[in-house]
Amino acid sequence: MVETGRRRRRPAVSCTLCRRRKIRCNREVPCSNCIRSKAEACVYENEPTAQSQHRGSIVDHDAASSTSAVSTTPASEVDSLRSQIQQLEQQLEQQLQRATSQPRSSCPAPSPAATIEASSTRIGGTFYIHRGNPVRGQHPGVNRSVTHKKRMFGQSHWMNYGIVLIRDIAEMIDEHARQSGDGDDEQGEPKLFEGMYRCKRLARVTKAQRTPSWPCPPTPELPPKRLADELVECYLRTSESVYRVLHVPSFRRDYNALWVTGAEPDRSFPVQLKLVLAIGATTYDRYFSLRPSAIRWVYEAESWFAHPSLKHRLGLQYLQIHALVLIGRELAAVGEDLVWISAGSLLRSAIYMGLHRDPDSLPPRTAFANEVHRRLWSTILELCLQSSLNSGGPPLISMEDFDTLPPCNFDDEQLTIPDAMPKPDNEFTQVSVAVALCKMLPVRLAVCRFLNDFSSRGTYAETLRLDAEFKSSHKSLRSAFQAFYSGLRSPSEYEVRIVEIIVHRYLAALHMPFFSSGLKDSAHAYSRKVAVESSLKSWYAANLSSNVKTAPLPDPTAAIERAGVARVMTCGSGFFRIAITHALLVIGVELREQISEDDSLGPVLPRRDLLAVLEDAKAWSFWCIEAGETNTKGHVLVCLLLAQIEGLREILPKNEIAALVADAAKEAVERSLAIMESMVDQGSAEQTVNGLDQMSLDRAAEVFEGWDLMMKDIPFDPNNLDPMSWMLDSDMQTSFLW
Repeated sequence: MVETGRRRRRPAVSCTLCRRRKIRCNREVPCSNCIRSKAEACVYENEPTAQSQHRGSIVDHDAASSTSAVSTTPASEVDSLRSQIQQLEQQLEQQLQRATSQPRSSCPAPSPAATIEASSTRIGGTFYIHRGNPVRGQHPGVNRSVTHKKRMFGQSHWMNYGIVLIRDIAEMIDEHARQSGDGDDEQGEPKLFEGMYRCKRLARVTKAQRTPSWPCPPTPELPPKRLADELVECYLRTSESVYRVLHVPSFRRDYNALWVTGAEPDRSFPVQLKLVLAIGATTYDRYFSLRPSAIRWVYEAESWFAHPSLKHRLGLQYLQIHALVLIGRELAAVGEDLVWISAGSLLRSAIYMGLHRDPDSLPPRTAFANEVHRRLWSTILELCLQSSLNSGGPPLISMEDFDTLPPCNFDDEQLTIPDAMPKPDNEFTQVSVAVALCKMLPVRLAVCRFLNDFSSRGTYAETLRLDAEFKSSHKSLRSAFQAFYSGLRSPSEYEVRIVEIIVHRYLAALHMPFFSSGLKDSAHAYSRKVAVESSLKSWYAANLSSNVKTAPLPDPTAAIERAGVARVMTCGSGFFRIAITHALLVIGVELREQISEDDSLGPVLPRRDLLAVLEDAKAWSFWCIEAGETNTKGHVLVCLLLAQIEGLREILPKNEIAALVADAAKEAVERSLAIMESMVDQGSAEQTVNGLDQMSLDRAAEVFEGWDLMMKDIPFDPNNLDPMSWMLDSDMQTSFLW
């Protein structure tokens, strides 16, 4: 009779004896219950399968009519397991052999060397250009970063496109130096570079003269009050109007009290005051005559920071001094190329103190403390973004990392009035410029992350999207500034020009990755157009035409502010100097490309506006050297571009253009050398100068190594901190440009 009940689908796991007795089976062969009861066989019953038919078993013929009984002895089970293990080992070995026999090209991940291009010339040194990786969705024709001398520079650093755009000039000079058989010195080096070597050595001597001894503890000495008053006004009129760090009425109160006989100021205030004086000295006169004093004041502040016990100093004044140190270092050229590293420390200090949280989310405080909180945070973010753009390093912060709101539209005097109400947004106040920049911060932060974040794809579609977002935000900023002019107060000319330079610096940087390809590929022509237009607007906003230097300083306030803008670009280093240098490079390359594209049979007529900018830039770059700049490479670069453009205009042969460029380099170096020698003479270093000709460059590096304050804990080359120092390799025998 066939059983109609539901068949058991789950295989039996207990032996027959345990199932019949309904006791727990340990499922071993034999099981513990069978051993205890001395059963003849420990039998496990199951449904007949193809696999069980091939296994060794003992069949119970008495029960064969109902089920198939399989009895497995311990020895046969061990043999079966061994056989299975051997089969698995053989399969594993076959898979390993297949993996090792496959060619490397079949792997999806490309070799790192496939995306790295080495660019090496005798005069320019060696650079490793990291191109886009298609596996990550990046454009293979776009430079992602450049490695040079232990440092990696992201896309926003000028070197990523500079070495490509002007590499032909370096190769031209290199070839000309090899082909010109005459003029070599005793060491076999062409005399073309002799003046360049001497300029570099004199620059090191000048830097050593200006550098105070370390440590440089703060001292109570101040300049005469009349001079100090002028420097304070220079600072308040320029830097403080854009980067809100101080509460001006409180600062003036403490400043006036400092000159009262017998008054004992707070120990931190003199450090803060000297930083204000150092920043103000940048725009005090057209030649930065107080540069040595400014450098010393910055060093004193660094010594103040170097104290191991900083916990008791943490507060808003500490952050104010820290922000002023970064601004002072950039303008006075004290380790200005490493400000991005220090900006990270400032950002983390601010986060540690809670400035990344809006005051409404913190315990109650006064309106004064809340607004200083917001102002400082906006300035810290601004410094982080600018240093990221300069160094090519990622900003290391996102909009999700903070919720602090922009400052309210208060004048400084209102902050000390109880229950004061902010002014309408269309009414200009002392904080309006900072608020306007804060409103553009999200898109500018997105630009920095797009350019410098390692994981960024950097596609052209993303470039166009950010461009549209940036221009929309810029339009809102422009409308806000236009509304200010309808009120009783309006932005100063200095504020308008500085904001214009800041905005166009970011816009030009956004399109620079595709600028070089836009010179040849019409698909990226829009980036070429935007980069050139933004560069021209930056130059015009800086007001660096040749008549600025030669014209006498007029009395009207607008003219003084105009001169202040030019002096920030000329006497100061850092963000604004680099912005103008970037603009000149783009303008020069664009002019050169337009002449090359012209198909006229006779001499080419270039765009007059572009040519006029380069001619004015030649005078401006020399003015920078007269103002104490020890880096002559910027002036030489402008002269080389002009010479090459002149040769292309006249349709000269390549060898004649090379000779023209070499002559321009010699002339520029000779003019620079005269200024550099006068700097050393003013520093009273006659003994050092007399021994320069007998001292090799490597020896000079050993003598002055460690003199730079900012390099004491960083394993970089202390003689190679300026943004354009790639052109002068530290090894004199292998690679030099100037």
